[in-house]
Amino acid sequence: MNKNLVMAFATALLVGGLNAQAQAQTTTAAPTTTAAASLKLGYTNIDYILAQTPEAKDIQNQLTIQRTQSENELKRMQKELEDKYGAYEKGAAQMTDVIRKDRETELQGLQGRIQEFGRTAEQSLQNKYGQLVNPVVQKIQKAIDAVAKENAYTYVFNLDAGANTTPILLVAPEENNITELVLKKLGIDPTKIATPAATNNASKPASAGSGAATPKKN
Repeated sequence: MNKNLVMAFATALLVGGLNAQAQAQTTTAAPTTTAAASLKLGYTNIDYILAQTPEAKDIQNQLTIQRTQSENELKRMQKELEDKYGAYEKGAAQMTDVIRKDRETELQGLQGRIQEFGRTAEQSLQNKYGQLVNPVVQKIQKAIDAVAKENAYTYVFNLDAGANTTPILLVAPEENNITELVLKKLGIDPTKIATPAATNNASKPASAGSGAATPKKN
């Protein structure tokens, strides 16, 4: 997705350059010709907007419940493994070879099930996140589309490139920040939003979450 954004930005710059060159040539040949319309680029932060939606709290609650249930089951399985391993150590000297091998196979199987459960639980959490978030993201995208159309933006970029990554736009004028317009389009009052510390991205699983910083560029 980031690669597509970069390519789109590069295309915008290329088209802008070609328009400028065509305008210069047209002006030389016919001074009265109207200049080509310039590109208008905007930006926002989808993660930040998502964290401000009414659905964000419910999404976080559902993810927390599922994660807690998975963690409790994992602890139960680990406790079972520890107890059975302790019993095995205490009685190993008195076991026949057949019984000892059977106990060892049982312990290895339980350990394998614990590892598999951990992987499955993480994947299930990610799937749940997508199931809950995708409809909200689609609603946000519609709001962005509407704001872009109403304000004649040619391209709108997502400021946040993801956790632990460099933002897509390193320098951008504040007047091109359409975040407040998008929030209003969603029926959210930007003046009633809590501080960034209190609006930490509530809609991502703990393993993939990132803070929702105020979407501004200086």
